[in-house]
Amino acid sequence: MHGKETAITPVIARFMGLEVGVPAGLDTDAFGTFSREVERRGTPLDAARAKIASGFDLMPEARFGLASEGSFGPHPLIPFLPLGREIVVLIDRLSGLELVGQFAGIRTNFAHEIVNTIEAGRTFGARIGFPDHGLIVTASIDRAPAPDVALIKDIGGWDALDGAIERVIGLTGSALVETDMRAHRNPHRMQAIRRATLDLVRRSRSACPACGRPGYVVTERLPGLACADCGGPTVKIRAERLTCAGCGHWLERPVPAAKADPGSCGDCNP
Repeated sequence: MHGKETAITPVIARFMGLEVGVPAGLDTDAFGTFSREVERRGTPLDAARAKIASGFDLMPEARFGLASEGSFGPHPLIPFLPLGREIVVLIDRLSGLELVGQFAGIRTNFAHEIVNTIEAGRTFGARIGFPDHGLIVTASIDRAPAPDVALIKDIGGWDALDGAIERVIGLTGSALVETDMRAHRNPHRMQAIRRATLDLVRRSRSACPACGRPGYVVTERLPGLACADCGGPTVKIRAERLTCAGCGHWLERPVPAAKADPGSCGDCNP
């Protein structure tokens, strides 16, 4: 529904040799919307799996299913920075194989602002890159979104934005103006989806040494690299753990660095 195939198809076709088609009539908004009309149930992975299942129903001839799902919120370590996460999931209907490509980054314009004037809305729009990046205007009551009162999407230009803000302010006294996080209205998301697709390709080419299943990748990074001064454990990564989702085979791979800078040691630099 939101043009994600423009980011996914070139990568999948070139590096995995698959012909990609979009199922006609598949309503992916039924699995959740950023604009709050439909709450997403479960995790992003749950939503992607549900999309694939519906796609298989509509295209019974397809062997593989592909779906993308994104989520946005505060960075876990730097709360004032927004963080965008994208996954691209591939499922082989015959073997049951599932691969999940991932990308997370702070290059996102995920933001919102409650405004009381058209001018304030225009200032916010200019800051996030409107009209190249889309905006949504929603009613706001007691500083909370009220999409059941008013929700305006697909705002094409500045005049349309002015009209949307004016209309909503006339209804509730203020308007919630926020970035449209649908992929076809958000170039930053399209770039992130492409990078998640490239990660999916990388995972498809990494086979488990024990059973040969694709998707043998880093699943955990283990801290504790020894301090160069005192030899004690630091917060720096000492090894990466690779795990097979099929047979459970795992391996710890040490990082190239032999010692950590004392600046990252809690004893030497408390």
